[in-house]
Amino acid sequence: MDYSSYPRNDVLCIDMRSFYASVEAVKLGLDPMKTLLAVVGDPNRSGSIVLAASPELKRKHGISNVSRFFELPDDPDIHIVPAHMADYLHVSVEITKLINQYVPQEAIHQYSVDEVWVTVNGLQKLFGNRWEVAKKIKHDIQESFGITSSIGIGDNKFLAKVVMDLHAKKVGIAECTYEDVEEKLWPFPIEDIWGIGSRMKRNLNRMGIVTLGQLANYKLEHLKKRFGIMGEQLYWHAWGVDLSPVFGNFTKTEQKGFGHGISLLRDYTKDEVAYCILDLCEEVCRRARTANQTGRTIHLGISYAKETGGGFSRSRSIDIPTNVTMDVYHVCMQLFKEFYDGKSNIRHVYVTLTNLVEKGETQLDLFEDRAKKNDIGYVMDAIRDKYGSTAILRASSYTDAGVTLDRSKKIGGHYA
Repeated sequence: MDYSSYPRNDVLCIDMRSFYASVEAVKLGLDPMKTLLAVVGDPNRSGSIVLAASPELKRKHGISNVSRFFELPDDPDIHIVPAHMADYLHVSVEITKLINQYVPQEAIHQYSVDEVWVTVNGLQKLFGNRWEVAKKIKHDIQESFGITSSIGIGDNKFLAKVVMDLHAKKVGIAECTYEDVEEKLWPFPIEDIWGIGSRMKRNLNRMGIVTLGQLANYKLEHLKKRFGIMGEQLYWHAWGVDLSPVFGNFTKTEQKGFGHGISLLRDYTKDEVAYCILDLCEEVCRRARTANQTGRTIHLGISYAKETGGGFSRSRSIDIPTNVTMDVYHVCMQLFKEFYDGKSNIRHVYVTLTNLVEKGETQLDLFEDRAKKNDIGYVMDAIRDKYGSTAILRASSYTDAGVTLDRSKKIGGHYA
């Protein structure tokens, strides 16, 4: 492979080791890398998920981030703490501010609450080469927050991310250039490579592709024929080529739709679920109104309780785009009455508004006062913006089946 025509940048991929668990350990005055600590979504529920386990807990007891609370061993040295999502977001923002002292904001691409790409081109005179910059940032994060980080260094985002996953998590900092791909990446199984999930792994395994090296040496035309544009991307990634932008406004993306869903903490009956659907419609439409968007297609998804299994996912398009809560709710209830099996309890619900258009493009309806219906929603939004998300709610939200009050106490589905 001739890499001379491909861009070379100085990209770091920084991952905070066991981030939630590390934040909680520091709060308790403990060493995040040595203590046994589990962050549990809700310690009052035995089936609650372990959101994060400290490295030592993973090593000693084999606990992972998909384990359940009841699977934790009876070890008196284990610290069990509830999730505090607001704290994790706060620390994440502060770490980003620290990185911003090295590079401008457009060089920072926040991938998740605990992982970030940083482009450090042109910092040699200020801080040294990219290895030296990585060491300084790693040291500053440790000194300022008590959190250990792993940093991958690459010529592009893909190389930085993959070398971080495969090597830096073991040694602290690792680098992969174009020329290192064959030695450092090709021997690894494809399921270890970022961007290749279990379904793609099965498809590639059926073709005799087990390692990244075998993927790189597979014929490009065959991959394109089998997987389309995704096959082409897999091929070039296997050679370490990634043309993703390394500078820019990474948060600005075209909104395809507005969705909101919830996994219910208990089984809901067909009568109770209407309150839950209304609360979800309210949130979906609030977000659409905030973005000055309306939608033509309304989607309702229902999953039944584990005993029966199954569910349905259906959508319906309407003639006039809307972001009015009750418009969306009425369509959702039509779909529910049409496709619900009539007897199963419900455990998961989601509502989505898609096929978006700008609000100003919505046509008038001669037979309905749509302006008044719209105004009600915007007035409610304004009150919530000023006085809080629960300052004004529909009466149904205060019933046992309403979900808004409980969700208002959470961030990312977990208590703040």
